[in-house]
Amino acid sequence: MCGRYATTKSEADLSRLFDAVPVAEAPAASWNVAPTDPVPVIRVSGTHAARVVDTVRWGLPGHKGAMINARAETVDRLPAFKSSFERRRCLVPADGWYEWVRDGKRKQPFYMTPRDGSVLAFAGLWTRREDTMTCGVITTAALGGLVRVHDRMPLILPPERWDEWLAAESADPGLLRPLTPGDLDTLIEVRPVGAAVGNVRNNGPQLTAPAAEVLEDVLF
Repeated sequence: MCGRYATTKSEADLSRLFDAVPVAEAPAASWNVAPTDPVPVIRVSGTHAARVVDTVRWGLPGHKGAMINARAETVDRLPAFKSSFERRRCLVPADGWYEWVRDGKRKQPFYMTPRDGSVLAFAGLWTRREDTMTCGVITTAALGGLVRVHDRMPLILPPERWDEWLAAESADPGLLRPLTPGDLDTLIEVRPVGAAVGNVRNNGPQLTAPAAEVLEDVLF
């Protein structure tokens, strides 16, 4: 599950980091992205014959509402995702994502973010219905130390795999391979944060700051 994340890089930053051309006004920086929010993605545009930074809504259309995630284990086979996996893959830039660990009736939020402050690229899918473009984030089984927070995590793609992921002519299931547990633990810091992130109306960099108080029973 990936149901909340942060994406704060500017349009200029995303264009530089992903060697992409901006084609839509980037949404405002958000430290508390929620389903149906506008989010930046990087995709390949046939019109521009290049990578572009575009803005879409988070949540692919589904029978029971927006589908924000697709499972890596089935995304290449399920009818809801198969055509997008084959032809409409994208990168979803993120500073990090949130998960909650429950201790009885209490919940402790954690923020997973690169230790070096770099941008993450989640594997994503996009589609268009009428005039609306939407996206979903592909998830995979959690690995390494992240299993202590949740059993799922976004499928993270390192820069050397961005080209193959965005290439429309290839839909090999091998594209869905995750990072190794060792690489993931080296890359990602697991940080307890304050409860304010649980309210989608709250926003700002303070949401990603280390928590002043942490539930002792969920400390690692």
